[in-house]
Amino acid sequence: PQYQPIYLKEDITPDEEAFIEAHRTELPELDTIMAYRRLYPLKGFMAHLIGYVGEVSEDMLNQPGFELYTPGDVVGKSGVELQYNQILMGKNGSRRVVVDSHGREVGKPLEEKPAEAGKDLKLTVDVDLQIAAEEAIGDKNGALVAMDPHTGEILAMVSRPTFDPNDFAIRIKRGNWNKLVTDPDKPLLNKAIQAQLAPGSTFKILMATAGWQENIAQTLNVHCNGGAEFYGRRFGCWVKSGHGEVDLTKAIYQSCDVFFYTLANKLGIDRISKYATAFGLGQKTGIDLPQEASGVMPSEEWKLRNFRQKWFAGETISVGIGQGAVVVTPVQLIRAISAISMDGRMVVPHVADPTGLPSNYLEVNHYTEVKSVPVDENGWNLITDAMSRVLLPEGTAPSAHIPGIDIAGKTGSAQVVSLATRAKHQNNEDLAQNGWFVGFTPRRNPDIVVCALFQGGEHGRLAARLATQVIKSYVDKQHRQPTKVVEKPGNNGKTEIGALWTSPDEQGDNDKLQGGSFLIGRPKRPLPLAVAAPGLGGIN
Repeated sequence: PQYQPIYLKEDITPDEEAFIEAHRTELPELDTIMAYRRLYPLKGFMAHLIGYVGEVSEDMLNQPGFELYTPGDVVGKSGVELQYNQILMGKNGSRRVVVDSHGREVGKPLEEKPAEAGKDLKLTVDVDLQIAAEEAIGDKNGALVAMDPHTGEILAMVSRPTFDPNDFAIRIKRGNWNKLVTDPDKPLLNKAIQAQLAPGSTFKILMATAGWQENIAQTLNVHCNGGAEFYGRRFGCWVKSGHGEVDLTKAIYQSCDVFFYTLANKLGIDRISKYATAFGLGQKTGIDLPQEASGVMPSEEWKLRNFRQKWFAGETISVGIGQGAVVVTPVQLIRAISAISMDGRMVVPHVADPTGLPSNYLEVNHYTEVKSVPVDENGWNLITDAMSRVLLPEGTAPSAHIPGIDIAGKTGSAQVVSLATRAKHQNNEDLAQNGWFVGFTPRRNPDIVVCALFQGGEHGRLAARLATQVIKSYVDKQHRQPTKVVEKPGNNGKTEIGALWTSPDEQGDNDKLQGGSFLIGRPKRPLPLAVAAPGLGGIN
């Protein structure tokens, strides 16, 4: 018969181990084993992206890809750990042996198959930017994502509140689990890819693009007196006194609701849906992380299919300012705005460096795939120029302005409940609006795009401050880059750095500018974000 050991207790103390050894003849069936576990030395840092491991469940054993695992195996359960489990874990070995009635081995093994160690996985994350993002968001409820718009590489990803993946390394305690799953702020939810919320006024950038492509926005001018009536109902502007005369440029940097109500009414829901869908809303981005949400981009057909009801024209008005039925995830929004900033270039967001992945992963996930959405150059220039004024005194987020950095962006505030419900509960903090900001630098051919979601942040300008802190960290790092970094053979792991410095003359003054190079030691590997047990690959 085959024997499967039953684990009675984990993490036994040295005294308990000594007791078992001292009474081994009396307890022949009892044995101690050395077990390895995944260690996450940085705890909650980047927890949602990395994920966690745990014992394979019975349900997982019945799923494709887990046929060769056995009860007790430790596998990835979320994040990168789950997405790239096959790479990180390697393959189990096996031994066929003869055992006696007590389950003890007798003689030599009949057959042995060595295990294959897991491989390391290189991520696209810039650790310096990740630290900046983690510090920027602090203990606020929400998410921050930074992406390279040229490649789709995720440079930073934070979701709050976070959790400690070490709690899951073997078996999480029931009390800890109950606390996590009952927390109303959902700490186990990766809000960067799973939070589905109304985008608020950030959606106006897609509206502006759609309006320009349809030759409507170029000549559209409205007078905003604080609201406008459509289909027998008054829709208010966020500035109750109104914006006065408004064209497309002013509508973007001052976020005039009345302008976009009017534009939405002229476009209609199906044309709005056509462009929003082209920029990836209402569908998964394809990011290489599990359980990504798809969001919702409504249309007449969508409502008929899901609710068997006709779409009403009045519903389109709310969609025009990113309210109503439209909901997005932060990673969807960053991809859409990235595409607009890059003249229609659509990339696939990803967290694993494709250069180190097996070819079968690249074929399935299309990490390097690039799509092109037609965007008129004149419209693209006008829209991004208007976005650059959002952080100026006349815009909606002047407090997020950083002198010397050319940032274009858009704020957004999304209602969690209807205005009527909100009026009844004015003092209830749970009804606070969600703040959004998505921005990039520089305005032309940007190097980085950042999206910030601040749940309960009330105003988009608060989210803008979080995002621009990350942008500033990125720009500062680029300015700190050494003038020359060259690996030379025979330097024993050292790197030659080109440098400039000053030194005083013999009198101690008149500093002279000098140039040269020096060698610095480089670690063979960076600090691991997750330390691997034997047989498990590490994440760098």
